Amino acid sequence: TVVGIIWVILQPLASMIVITLVFNVFLEVESGDIPYPIFVLSALIFWRYFATALANGGQSLVSNSVLISKIYFPRIIIPMSACISPIVDFLLSLVVLILVMPFFGVIPSVRLLLVPLLLIVIILTALSVSLWLTALSVRYRDVNQITPFLIQIWMYLVPIMYPIERVPESLRTVYSLNPMVGVIESARWIFFEQNQTPNFTVMLIGMVVVIILLIGGLRFFNRIERSFADII
Repeated sequence: TVVGIIWVILQPLASMIVITLVFNVFLEVESGDIPYPIFVLSALIFWRYFATALANGGQSLVSNSVLISKIYFPRIIIPMSACISPIVDFLLSLVVLILVMPFFGVIPSVRLLLVPLLLIVIILTALSVSLWLTALSVRYRDVNQITPFLIQIWMYLVPIMYPIERVPESLRTVYSLNPMVGVIESARWIFFEQNQTPNFTVMLIGMVVVIILLIGGLRFFNRIERSFADII
């Protein structure tokens, strides 16, 4: 248990150091008025939560196949619990970020009080994608092999290592269809006073995509739920 807690703290810090060296020092990617290490860490803690929730949720039904085949209960409880369980790790990482920020001369914004609202949004984001993946994985087990690759590629399509301004203006609307783009942009606006003007367009597009994915995922999940016990 002790090692697990230490790992939760060290992993985002180690990732922050490596990304800073590669992108900021070697490739000279700038982050404006926000110190680059904090710029990265503020996004990493949300991404790590999403990636863990998606990995757990995407294979949650197959992982609990014995339980599903024994008794009946609302199956949606399984992916929901899988997406909620990484919250403890997220909260520990959030504390690390808040403690590290003053070392870089950054004082947390009073907007930090909005973090619980953003956490709800990212939970729904992870759940909306997990419902599709976990339902598909019951019929097609290869989905569980594809999910880690999907998460790895997805990370580079989110403005974690670079500011969204590096994305060409002509592609930014399409880029914003990625729901995690709005989450990361919202996180940086919440944490930093330097971000006075949030990109409401990006946030709004992300929320619309999440709602569509969630509604579609719920309908798809419920449609094939009755066959889970037979197929699994």
